[in-house]
Amino acid sequence: MQGGGFGGGELLKYSVEDGEAEDFVEQATAVTVSHDREHLLFRSGPGWRVVGTARAPGGNDGRLDFDGMRVRVEPTAEYAQMLRDGWRFMRDFLYVDNQHGAPWDDVWDWYSAWLPDVRHRSDFNQLLDMLSGEIAVGHSYVRGGDYPDLDNPRTGLLGADLEEDAGFYRITRIFDGGHWTPGTAGPLSIPGMDVSEGDYLLAVDGAELRAPTNPYELLEGTAGRTITLTVGPSPAMDETRDIIVEPIANEGILRRWAWVEANQARVDEMSGGRLAYVWLPNTGQGGYQYFNRMYYAQQDREGAVIDERNNGGGSAADYIVDMLDRELTGYFNSRAGDRKPWTQPMAGLFGPKVMVINERAGSGGDLLPYLFRFKGVGPLVGTKTWGGLVGTWDTPPLIDGGGFVAPRGGFFDVNGEWAVEAEGVAPDIEVRNDPAPVIAGGDPQLEAAVNEALRLLETGKVTFADEPPPPVRFRRPGSGQ
Repeated sequence: MQGGGFGGGELLKYSVEDGEAEDFVEQATAVTVSHDREHLLFRSGPGWRVVGTARAPGGNDGRLDFDGMRVRVEPTAEYAQMLRDGWRFMRDFLYVDNQHGAPWDDVWDWYSAWLPDVRHRSDFNQLLDMLSGEIAVGHSYVRGGDYPDLDNPRTGLLGADLEEDAGFYRITRIFDGGHWTPGTAGPLSIPGMDVSEGDYLLAVDGAELRAPTNPYELLEGTAGRTITLTVGPSPAMDETRDIIVEPIANEGILRRWAWVEANQARVDEMSGGRLAYVWLPNTGQGGYQYFNRMYYAQQDREGAVIDERNNGGGSAADYIVDMLDRELTGYFNSRAGDRKPWTQPMAGLFGPKVMVINERAGSGGDLLPYLFRFKGVGPLVGTKTWGGLVGTWDTPPLIDGGGFVAPRGGFFDVNGEWAVEAEGVAPDIEVRNDPAPVIAGGDPQLEAAVNEALRLLETGKVTFADEPPPPVRFRRPGSGQ
């Protein structure tokens, strides 16, 4: 298959005998070959097709018609099968073969006795969760499945904070997200939007808004469609203006960026511009994007605070730790501009580094601070991480399309001892973010990390060498030089 992105890829048929490849299917997103290699099931666009492998299909060859297809499902039998499958998955696929000492046959007897009381997929999820909980392992997730179809009118969100004021609702903050990243601009922060913090939201699509009416009651079902908001500098209706807005279904990314930028500003202010701040939301694609975007743009700083609080994991972030652990090995001079030399390695921040951790960082978010400490990059500040360092892959799906995870790989250290799972990574400097200082606008963990980094700068600041005088390498026999 060539391409293979979210839109699918081109499927080629390759002959081992003559070494030639020919076009077979122009676009396919899923492909399965029959056991005898005579037929092919593939998905192209919204439909499925079954064709022979002898020649490329044409037109609508083999297109499957699912209109009118019905499958009879007996939920009680399905729940029994899925519970047994979940029990078997933990027996056959868990990363160790002792189920952490749980008497696995007895566990089946204990929990299968509850099957007659299961009346809904949510009941089943709880039962399977309790069964797998006997193993006491992280990542044993139960998710998805055959739930009843429910009407879900998505409530529109404006990317703003509203505050009741004398019976009306005032806009106290507008989140602007990152205009340089597609999809992260707030509905009220788009250029040309005639609304400001301090304005009042007075009506939604002509429906007057006053307390105690919940504003989101009027925004129900508006996510993703264009509506009219009536706003004004005061509750007086003779000063109003209408604006056209498209509410969004989730404003989490807007509030996340506001938090990140506030942290960056706090670090910058506390350190007088000496320290970089980098937040890593996970150790998957998002984490690498944040790291590459934020870290290398601040190479002029003397040190760094790496914030991995609430890190959702995803993969092993050895690349990130390797970059953080880079040492200055030399320079290349430059005659351009201010003649500032290039460092070797060219990309890096070579001063002291501190990592902030908390109990909501886990999986890859456990491994990241573990590697940070293992490499001796710097101290850890905050609270112990979640303690869920096992790998998950290849657990088969349940029959109704839901998922259940039996962790497939456990982490052990260079001394041959199981590590991190069910333990977490403890900080070198323990600091708790108690509610009172956080509500008051503080961040004790981040502030402690900045203070520690500044302390380390007193003795660990990296001073770049000056370019030496030009070398004299001319030699000519008999010249006396």
